[in-house]
Amino acid sequence: MRLFNRHDSWSRLDFFARLLAVMVAVGSLGPGHLTADEPPARKIDWRASGTGGAVSAGRSTEVVAAALDVLAEGGTAADAAATSLLGLSVTEHGLFASGGEVPLLIYDAKKKEVKVLSGLGRAPLDPRAIEWFFKNGIPSGGSMKSAPVPGMVHLVSTLLIRYGTVSFERAVRPTLAILDRKARDWHPRLAVTLRKLVEAERGAKGSRADKIAAARDRFYKGDIADELEKWYIQVGSFLRKKDLAAHRTPLEDPVTVSYRGYKIHKCGPWTQGPYLCQTLSLLEGYDLKSMGHFSADYLHTVVEALKLAMADRDEFYGDPKFVKVPLKQLLSPGYARMRRGLIDPKKASLKRRPGDPLAGRPLRGPLVASNRNYTIPVQDTTTCLAADRFGNVVAATPSCNLVGNRPRPPGVTQGNRLRSLNTTPGHPNRIQPGKRPRITLTPTLVTRKGKPVIAVSVAGGDLQDQVTLNVLLSHIDFGLAPHEAVVVPRFATGHHQGSFDPNPDRSAAFISRGGVTMHEGVPEPIRRELTARGHKLRVVGGAIAHPVMLVIDPKTGVVRGAGDPRVGRRVGVLSPLR
Repeated sequence: MRLFNRHDSWSRLDFFARLLAVMVAVGSLGPGHLTADEPPARKIDWRASGTGGAVSAGRSTEVVAAALDVLAEGGTAADAAATSLLGLSVTEHGLFASGGEVPLLIYDAKKKEVKVLSGLGRAPLDPRAIEWFFKNGIPSGGSMKSAPVPGMVHLVSTLLIRYGTVSFERAVRPTLAILDRKARDWHPRLAVTLRKLVEAERGAKGSRADKIAAARDRFYKGDIADELEKWYIQVGSFLRKKDLAAHRTPLEDPVTVSYRGYKIHKCGPWTQGPYLCQTLSLLEGYDLKSMGHFSADYLHTVVEALKLAMADRDEFYGDPKFVKVPLKQLLSPGYARMRRGLIDPKKASLKRRPGDPLAGRPLRGPLVASNRNYTIPVQDTTTCLAADRFGNVVAATPSCNLVGNRPRPPGVTQGNRLRSLNTTPGHPNRIQPGKRPRITLTPTLVTRKGKPVIAVSVAGGDLQDQVTLNVLLSHIDFGLAPHEAVVVPRFATGHHQGSFDPNPDRSAAFISRGGVTMHEGVPEPIRRELTARGHKLRVVGGAIAHPVMLVIDPKTGVVRGAGDPRVGRRVGVLSPLR
């Protein structure tokens, strides 16, 4: 197997030694390996290949196994994803929760199309709340004043109604089994709430969809909403029952771009996802393979492309229901050509350089950037992928950003995602009544000739699409298999604004001017060359964000999946290859 081309300066021996060390380390991870009570036809580990369907659900072997059960019973990828999300809200609590948010991409095999489900909560509808934020600022810590409407329950219900085949009761059954063990004091309270939803579903008349909608309505419009409102008032949140009742999970078209014969699908500019498309458009003009994987030229070019795309993210992205985001212009080949000309092959840029797509100019001024040099840790996010034997594929990035919050009655934990909005006058991501924050959560689906071939989910805040880019380039441009692509050294730049800082002066929210975090596996001579070009390197030994990846062969139905074993990510398949 050829992992790198002849131009690579990183020795093959060194790579295989490091990869072997990772493989050995996996043996100490424990829960990811098959246990005696798992059906022998299945495999759950950090890497797995097989047919019949595949699931990746954070670090939880139990949740992966439960979702595989749904697939084995004839369920769809949507059914498996819904089962996974409900389970992860408990097993990955601290990264995701019942009051969290889930942007989701789905490939519908019947319609042969990719759609986006926006499982993201919104700002309060009360204008007085927004005026309070303008006067006092958006709390950046764990304040419940920064809590959006909980989106997870509505997303799961909508996913099951539109694309699923099972009941809410079937999807939530494994989660209730986990809660009934009462491992934590809030488990019984959440179990009561979820059983109320099952009760509403059972008592409703009509179709499967009608019954699931009844369960959903009990959460957002019924007695559970009454309980939530009472809690909101007690803790000083601005949310009320009317906010819950007005909440919807929109079905949207994805943002897309072509790259080397592949079509990349991302959620809209209420996420950071489109900047991955912009970066790939910039990189389309380079022969990355000839540069060599992990060469100084390759790393420099990718980092500089990321800087340009993220500058546009920070300048233009926001909820398109409230602001006009010039996506057509930002993703046009002509704009990419103009912006590509700003990349100096021998010198790192230390400026913030958003473009001017409407005027057709490569730069927009004035250009100012501070250098706060702070780090956003990997937190409050997990991963979820699912593929079934019918050709449906789901990619989701569930999160809650629940810093400082604890589960309260009725057992629901809410996050503080409104801190991803700001109060800057005229800014596209300025808080408004009912507005979605521009979030970092950003799943990825890739098709080729109209068929799904790659799904990626990454936990890691502002690092998510940077690491997605790492993984995609390793696979598409350099031919690495999934289990190789998720363990090779990764890198990311801090040359952008922080997405969790509501500072009204957005230029002051710059993370690290010229900064690049790079894994120590990149050879020291390469790192020295990058430093000579002006990059401010920070070398780390651990994982940079947490990726999982599925690669699907549409002809054979074989799915190859892997998640970074250093952070305990898991993949399961129904019928493993021998």
